Amino acid sequence: MRGLMIQGTSSDAGKSYLVTALCRIFADKGYQVAPFKSQNMSNNSYVTIFGEEIGRAQGVQSEAARQIPNVHMNPILLKPRKDTKSEVVLHGKVYKSYSGMDYGKEFTLSKGMDAVCESLNYIQDHYDMVIIEGAGSPAEVNLNDREIVNMRIAEAADVDVILVTDIDRGGSFASLIGTIELVFEHRHRIKGVIFNKFRGDLRLLQDGLDWFEAYTHIPVIGVIPFMQDIHIETEDAQSNALVFSRQKEEKDVDGKQKTLDIGIIHMERVSNNTDVEPFMYEPDCRLRIIRTADEFKEPHAIIIPGTKSTIDDLICLKENGLFDKIRAYQQRGGFVFGLCGGFQVLGEKIVDEEGVDHDHVQTIDGLGLLPIETMFNDQKRVTQVQGKVIASIFSKEKVCVDGYEIHLGQTQYKKQACPFIELEGQVLDGCIDSSGHVIGSYLHHIFHNDHFRQIWLNHIRQHYGFELQPIVDTSQHKEAAYDLLAKRVAESLDMERVQKIIDKEDIRL
Repeated sequence: MRGLMIQGTSSDAGKSYLVTALCRIFADKGYQVAPFKSQNMSNNSYVTIFGEEIGRAQGVQSEAARQIPNVHMNPILLKPRKDTKSEVVLHGKVYKSYSGMDYGKEFTLSKGMDAVCESLNYIQDHYDMVIIEGAGSPAEVNLNDREIVNMRIAEAADVDVILVTDIDRGGSFASLIGTIELVFEHRHRIKGVIFNKFRGDLRLLQDGLDWFEAYTHIPVIGVIPFMQDIHIETEDAQSNALVFSRQKEEKDVDGKQKTLDIGIIHMERVSNNTDVEPFMYEPDCRLRIIRTADEFKEPHAIIIPGTKSTIDDLICLKENGLFDKIRAYQQRGGFVFGLCGGFQVLGEKIVDEEGVDHDHVQTIDGLGLLPIETMFNDQKRVTQVQGKVIASIFSKEKVCVDGYEIHLGQTQYKKQACPFIELEGQVLDGCIDSSGHVIGSYLHHIFHNDHFRQIWLNHIRQHYGFELQPIVDTSQHKEAAYDLLAKRVAESLDMERVQKIIDKEDIRL
């Protein structure tokens, strides 16, 4: 297969960013490029046009490659349900839940590896090249006999490997040497290394780079600088958004509040946290995660995100005091938006008689801010959707929205409930209270709709006396970020060597 694989000396070494950059670089050269990750673990998923789930990172990487995301870019997605158990999504559909030990014994080297090979064959037949992302580190010797994410995948795809390390953490030379030693018979696959997140004068690093090449006979492909000014959606998008928000907050030096304080209620089992990513681009919005009652303070609006276990996280909100804080905030006229599980939490009651969401709790009271009840069942709804906002109190102009749904349970309206969105096929979604201050919806990525987000924020701005803002084009920001990331990475790497690795040319030192 034509392509290469990016593996890392650790988690968060920069594999996802590097794959994203390479997808855009080679797409710009005219190649049909497919990103690929055999197995991803994340509750932050992307829904394809066929209503199938893949890892969010592969959805982003396919955007960078200018391709339509499909299940063969991430054949296996693990969605943690508890510390020791995960839901396995196989080729976009829920397959089964496993404990970690049973998953390794019963699934990986049989059905799992078969699915990976099927997807690799599909990609070989439909694309010019593949950029594969590994997971964690290939030097996890306790897992190597059953891993299907690193060197076993490089062998199956017959591609060579570039190893990336996070130099900002320290110990990068030791981690590179240790990793190279511990991949044993696969060492010949490593054709280059990249030092990522470097700060400072590159001349101070040169002696170390020379030593590394002399010691290992493996070329240094490049050194990528620490890039805090580029914001690419990741599987931890809340963290990115918060970093950017703090930067904006530091500019408020005259003592007058210039930023909207938007609180994100911490959900222990948060899912699809990319829902808040667009607020990074709003010039007057500052995000902060609210973890405890003491941190609540007085935000201009709060967002309750989705969760992998609504009942578990609702119990947590009651135990940590945020439940009462949210209710009191709403009574003071605060703005509250609940997404998916956060929407269910806003209702009067949640019923789980079949134990779908929780092993022991069958009925639990919600916040009671919307006249709805949710009944859990084992039918999972996964689909892309389009519709329009129908709540006249919110906006008198037509506001179209699109996004996707991933949830268990059906929400029922009480008599006085006011639906928020009408989806295609006259299906109703969401709910809004009479004041227009409390809204819930199953629609993930609703805030990625620029017109909708502008209207919601301007509603809040007007209420608090802030200056109204024009529409922010997030797609333009995203494309600019992909282009800038690709430019920085291409300038930092020896792209001639990278091309030779892909073309399987001899690049020995």
